[in-house]
Amino acid sequence: MKNRYQDLIEQTFEWPALSFNLDNEGLRFHDIPLMEVVKKFGTPLKLTYLPKIGEQIESSRRLFNEKMQKLNYQASYTYCYCTKSSHFKFVLNEVLDHDAQIETSSAFDLDLLNNLYKEGKLPKNNFILCNGFKRELYISKIADFINNGFTNTLPILDNLEELDQLFDHVNEPFQCGIRIAAEEKPNFEFYTSRLGIRHQDVVPYYKARIQSNTDVQLKMLHFFINTGITDTAYYWSELNKCVNLYCDLKAICPELDSLDIGGGFPFPNTISFDYEYRYMVEQILANIKNVCDDRGVAPPHIFTEFGSYAVAESGANLFSILGTKQQNDSELWYMIDNSFVTTLPDSWAQDQRFILIALNHWDQEYQRVNLGGLTCDSMDYYNSEVHENQVFLPKFPPSDPLVIGFFNT
Repeated sequence: MKNRYQDLIEQTFEWPALSFNLDNEGLRFHDIPLMEVVKKFGTPLKLTYLPKIGEQIESSRRLFNEKMQKLNYQASYTYCYCTKSSHFKFVLNEVLDHDAQIETSSAFDLDLLNNLYKEGKLPKNNFILCNGFKRELYISKIADFINNGFTNTLPILDNLEELDQLFDHVNEPFQCGIRIAAEEKPNFEFYTSRLGIRHQDVVPYYKARIQSNTDVQLKMLHFFINTGITDTAYYWSELNKCVNLYCDLKAICPELDSLDIGGGFPFPNTISFDYEYRYMVEQILANIKNVCDDRGVAPPHIFTEFGSYAVAESGANLFSILGTKQQNDSELWYMIDNSFVTTLPDSWAQDQRFILIALNHWDQEYQRVNLGGLTCDSMDYYNSEVHENQVFLPKFPPSDPLVIGFFNT
C-alpha cells in the first residue's frame, strides 16, 4: 500500500494537472518554483501570476469569436471585466492591457477608473457598464464620466427611480441598459433576484419613460444568473426568457442592439475540474440565434462579465504550518500562520472550496487533518475539499515546517 502524499495525489488525479507540476524542490504553479518564492518572501503570502489573466481574457474572446463564425452569428463579442472580482491596480492594469472593457458596481470603482484614466491606462471610449443599486454618490460619478466625454459609459438601470436621478446630473443625451430581474434557481431562498427590474415591468417602463425621450436611448439588456453559466434546464430557461424579452423590445426600440449575459464561467476549484467551455459558448450563441431567427430579429451583440474567471487561476495564498494539535483520538489540527476569516473569507462565509496542495514533503506519509486559523473564532477552520469531505496533508518534522497553498483564490 502506497501512502506517501505524492502517491495520494497521483492515484486521485491525473497528474501533472492544470497549472501544477512537481520537481525535486517541490510544487510548481504556472512553472513558478513556489518553495523558492517562500524562501525569499516567507509566509503568509498572497501571489498573483499576471500572465494568466491575459490568457483567460484572450481565451474567452477567441472562443466566442470562433463560435460566432461557425454559427454565422452576425454580431460582435465584447469581454468585460468585473472590478469587484479584484480591485488591485496591477490586476486592472493587466486587464486593460488586453483591451478588456469594464463593469462596475459602486462609486469606489469609478474612482479607481478615473485614476487609471489620468495615468493613461483607460481610454475614453472604453465601455463602462455601471451595475448595482445606485446611491446618490454612484449616480453623480456615473454622470461625471458621461459629462466628461466617456461616451460608452452605460448606467444599467437596476430600479425604476434611477433614470430620474441620472437626469438630475447628466447634461447631455446618454445611453443606458436595463437589468432584468431573473428568477432564482428552484432551491434558492427567494423566487426572484433582488437586482434588476421585474420582467413584466421592462416593456411598459421603456414605453413610458424612454421611448419618446430624446435625452436617453436604451442600448442594452442585462441578464444575470447567480449560478453562473451552467448546463442546466434552469439556466437555459432563463436565457430563453431574456432573449424573447430582447426581441419584444427590439420591435419597438431600434437602438437596442446588445445583450449582456452576466453570470460568469466557472473556474477550477479542484484538480479534477472539468467544464466544456467550447460546448457552452456554442450552445449560448445557438440558443440566442435560434430565438432571434424565429422572431425575425437580428441577433444582439454579446457582452459578457467574466471577473473571477479571469483572475482566479492567477491567484494563490501560501501558508506555513506553525504546529499541530491532537485534540482527541480522531481530530488532528494543523495550525496555519494566518486566519481563514481574514485571508480567505469566502471559505468561511460562503463555504467556498479551493484547490489545496502541499508545496513540500510530498515523499512523506499523509494523514487526515483539520486546518485551523490563528483567531479565537470557532469558525476559523478549513476541513473539506470539493472532491472529498476531508483534508489529507503530509506529515512533517518540526525542523522542516510544511508549507501549503490554496490556489485559484
